Amino acid sequence: MSKICVGVLGATGMVGQRYIHLLENHPWFEVTYVAASPRSAGKPYKEAVANRWLIGSDIPQGVADLTVYDAGDVSSAKGKCSFVFSALEMDKEAIKALESSYAAFGIPVVSNASANRWTQDVPMLIPEINSSHIDIIASQQKKRGWDKGFIVVKPNCSLQTYMMPLYSLIKAGYPVKRMIITTLQAVSGAGYPGVSSFDMIDNIIPYIGGEEEKTEKECLKILGNVSGEKIVDASFPLVSSTCTRVPVIDGHTACVNLEFDLAENKKPSLEEIEKIFTSFKSVPQELKLPSAPDHPIVVRREENRPQPRRDRDVEKGMASVVGRLRKCNIFDVKFVALSHNTKRGAALGGILNAELLKAKGFFDKLV
Repeated sequence: MSKICVGVLGATGMVGQRYIHLLENHPWFEVTYVAASPRSAGKPYKEAVANRWLIGSDIPQGVADLTVYDAGDVSSAKGKCSFVFSALEMDKEAIKALESSYAAFGIPVVSNASANRWTQDVPMLIPEINSSHIDIIASQQKKRGWDKGFIVVKPNCSLQTYMMPLYSLIKAGYPVKRMIITTLQAVSGAGYPGVSSFDMIDNIIPYIGGEEEKTEKECLKILGNVSGEKIVDASFPLVSSTCTRVPVIDGHTACVNLEFDLAENKKPSLEEIEKIFTSFKSVPQELKLPSAPDHPIVVRREENRPQPRRDRDVEKGMASVVGRLRKCNIFDVKFVALSHNTKRGAALGGILNAELLKAKGFFDKLV
């Protein structure tokens, strides 16, 4: 099977570099087009990222000598790639406009950026949860007069820690009414150079701009339903969040307290909850997508797990690792969850979205 040629927008940035690293030797996709800011345009990729390649391995040979194009010159992608991963780092309105320009040009956009997350007909995907939201793509294309192009996005990286455990309970027939979430987010989530070392070492920062709003709202769109030409948000659970930055390189942690919307005698036991978590599988596992974890939720029974250094790379960095599952004195249950923010929460999560789209035939007319 010949591979699909793909591009990376924002290819010289931290997330863009991770896309390029993770796509090396991918069974379905091959990077053939890289684009970034005008200051990088015209240079070989290896020169454009000289002294700021942040990944722990060498630049993939197939990409090192690719010429970097100006991401703003949409026409430069013509004939070089079938779709693009967007890791753009710009003003949100500028990202929104540029992603739309690629889609209008006939090039689908699989985005890591937040600019289009609240566009009502743009699916915000965690494939294990809301793969059916891709059904709205036809309406998105019709509304805008796009033929081959479209836009899908992934949610904020911190949601990946607890959304699959939450959804697995809802899917099993145990609706959740309210949640209190406290996140302990790794410094890599701030991008590069991110938070200064002087601020971060020996310190915790109890505020991350915009994160609490994302935590409290994005889950409702993901749990919502396609209705006509838009995605209608779910009404529950109600979420109250506190988001903090901690001195960890990779791996976001969330402390979750939740209350079920059920009579007391119908609420699941801790044993039932653990069984729901460990047995959970969904569309990516059924389709055997290359980047999908075999076990999307992994439960640790040790009293001191999960830990970022020990557990972030479980299942290729694509699992939600859950531990400290116990009764809550105020709500019903509480647990600690961990996910790899620069894999599941960023580039590899975007790649999984693209794999879902390919498996469902959305790239068939592009190649």
